[in-house]
This record gives sequence, structure tokens and C-alpha cells, in this order.
Amino acid sequence: MQINIKATGIELTDAIKKHVEEKTNDLRTYFDNIQGIDVIIGKESEHHNKGKVFFAEFNISVPGKNINLKKEAEDLYKAVDKVKDHLKVEFDKLKGKMRDKDKDVLRAQKGYVM
Repeated sequence: MQINIKATGIELTDAIKKHVEEKTNDLRTYFDNIQGIDVIIGKESEHHNKGKVFFAEFNISVPGKNINLKKEAEDLYKAVDKVKDHLKVEFDKLKGKMRDKDKDVLRAQKGYVM
């Protein structure tokens, strides 16, 4: 699995990079066939004083599909954690669809009529 991290509007420190790598490596527990992850983290703009200033965007390549997810938060670490939590739900949906397709193939092979 290849991980690319890009920062916009902020400096990519070792602590931020380590946190993002830990969260992306945790994604393997939810879906084991991830081919690549592109992560974009940063600040929306310099003139915000309050509100959701930081964002994290994950673009994940899995066989036959690309998953794109972007979340905003008051803290950069919280934004990365939000994306990870929502990706778990997306992977569960994807695995459910894959299981349904497998069941349809098996039914067709056995000759069941629905």
C-alpha cells in the first residue's frame, strides 16, 4: 500500500505525518486490499478566526473503485480522525456490496432461480 501525504496551507511536521500514517495503517483492519492512499491535509484559508478551519481529505484506491472523503474540524488531528471513522462505514458498505455480488454468482452457478 502506497501512502502519499500532502499539506496545503500548513507545514507538514513529523508529528502530523506520523499521526496520518498511523491512521492510514489502521485502515487495513477494515479493508485489506487497499492499493493506495492519497492524503491532503491543511487549512482552508488564513483569514479564519473561528469554526472549521482545518480539513483532511483521503482518496483511496481499492480494486474497481475509488473512495474520496473530506472532513473539516477545528483541529487537524480531529479532522483526520473523523475521516478514519467515516471510512470504516464506507468500507463496511463496500464489503456488503461485494458479498452480495458473490452470493449472486454462487446462486447462478448452482442454478437457483429467484
